[in-house]
Amino acid sequence: MDDRYGNALSTQSATARDAYCLGVDRFLAAQGGVEAAFQDAIAADRGFTLAHLALARARQAVGKGQAAAAAFETVRDKPGRLTPREASHFNAFALLLGGDGPGAYKAIRAHLLDYPRDAMIAQTCMGVFGMIGFSGQPGREAEQLAFAAALAPAYGEDWWFLCQHAFAMVEAGQTGPATALIERALALKPDNAHAAHIRAHVYYEAGEAAAGRQFIQDWISGYDREGALHCHISWHIALWAMEQGDTAAMWRTFDADIAPGKAWGPALNVLTDSAALLYRATLAGVEVPADRWRAVSAFAQEFFPNPGIAFGDAHAAVAHAMAGDTGALQRIKSGAKGPAADAVSAIASAFDAIAANRWADATADLTSIMTAHERIGGSRAQRDLLEFALLNALLKQGAVAEAERLLIMRRPMQRQGIAIQGFAAA
Repeated sequence: MDDRYGNALSTQSATARDAYCLGVDRFLAAQGGVEAAFQDAIAADRGFTLAHLALARARQAVGKGQAAAAAFETVRDKPGRLTPREASHFNAFALLLGGDGPGAYKAIRAHLLDYPRDAMIAQTCMGVFGMIGFSGQPGREAEQLAFAAALAPAYGEDWWFLCQHAFAMVEAGQTGPATALIERALALKPDNAHAAHIRAHVYYEAGEAAAGRQFIQDWISGYDREGALHCHISWHIALWAMEQGDTAAMWRTFDADIAPGKAWGPALNVLTDSAALLYRATLAGVEVPADRWRAVSAFAQEFFPNPGIAFGDAHAAVAHAMAGDTGALQRIKSGAKGPAADAVSAIASAFDAIAANRWADATADLTSIMTAHERIGGSRAQRDLLEFALLNALLKQGAVAEAERLLIMRRPMQRQGIAIQGFAAA
């Protein structure tokens, strides 16, 4: 028996195969019920190793580290009878789930040369939160696009791959080609949350706020609140509401679907989306009560007490600075880890300066990382937090012309209606 991508599976149970394929599709579409489907596959065939691996990977992807380890433990030392493709699949996931990122990436690239249509393996390197996206390396947007382009012939009109290829394109500035791909992906599978999310990014990069907000508000009405992207898609809605001056809608969405304790979703999304929305609202002149900042800062310290994930650490630094927790902020400034540690430290220093109204210091810190802030991870839309923080620091020093030049050079499509108080782009 084969999976949907034509890969042979070792299970002899049609029930297990069908449940596994359902789980893979739900996972690739960021729908609800992913774990349940993989658990059904395991119940039908306890020896179906790939179902155990898929369950572990699904849990890992949403930040359930201990539960992922438990799922992997059941097959770690006794994977059972596997096809050659499954054995290679197992090896790559064993490295990834075991925490050996560099080893896993090398094994994944080698595996995909032989088995390019192994989507569960390819998925690990797709998107801005994948292994390339979180590599901490400069030029990772170009690498992401090259990775997707190399696999494209193997996938054709596959709904999952089309949307991921489109994301790589839009992050590399190819908005036009990305639009065509994402529209095809949505036509093939309209309930694919990744496709809807990436369509929102295309609208954002094209500066089409009204159309983007309408599209994503209509789409999310039918989306399972337990879907992995519910929190983040809600961030897009709230951000556009704020940019259009609909502050009441922004707060309603934040309180229902984004804020710590209210949102369902990976802790990393809750932290980064909350901190980013609150700070960008502050830039727009929205009053953000101190208790909201303290709640995000406390959430960051509970779920990410030790620095190590650059994208999360950068947003935690924003929350700690705005909440006035200098101790937590200092731990990030001095304890940042990984290949993007220098960028994280600079961002923490910048927001320390912002909180103290030391605008020249903030400008210097932000300028130092502006040419390669993709190293911290996340999308261009998410990293506009840094772009607009620098613009605001310049405005606070009266450098309006310099702020305008920076915006024209770096984010030209965001010039009209930019939501920064006291700034009207020509």
